[in-house]
Amino acid sequence: MDKKQTRMKRALKLRSKIKKLSATRLSIHKTSQHIYAQVISEDGSATLASASTTQAEIKASLKNTGNIKAAAEVGKFIAQKAIAAHGRVKALADAAREAGLKF
Repeated sequence: MDKKQTRMKRALKLRSKIKKLSATRLSIHKTSQHIYAQVISEDGSATLASASTTQAEIKASLKNTGNIKAAAEVGKFIAQKAIAAHGRVKALADAAREAGLKF
């Protein structure tokens, strides 16, 4: 088995383990100049939220986009986007809270 086949086998094994978890996951990619983050759905079919240092909202508040401070800003931004509920989901959550459900 050559190097490429070994890598492909390892990647396939990892993908199958991730699929079995059935959990929303955070995917992070970093380069020397930027950092990117995505919240991916349980089945991996959709990106629920994304943030990166290339976005204008984040880039405007940073002097350098490739450092730890920039990574922290991306983390805060993606958390706000991932938690935010609106529309029907928000209405359902508000109704459940009014009925006494605590979450």
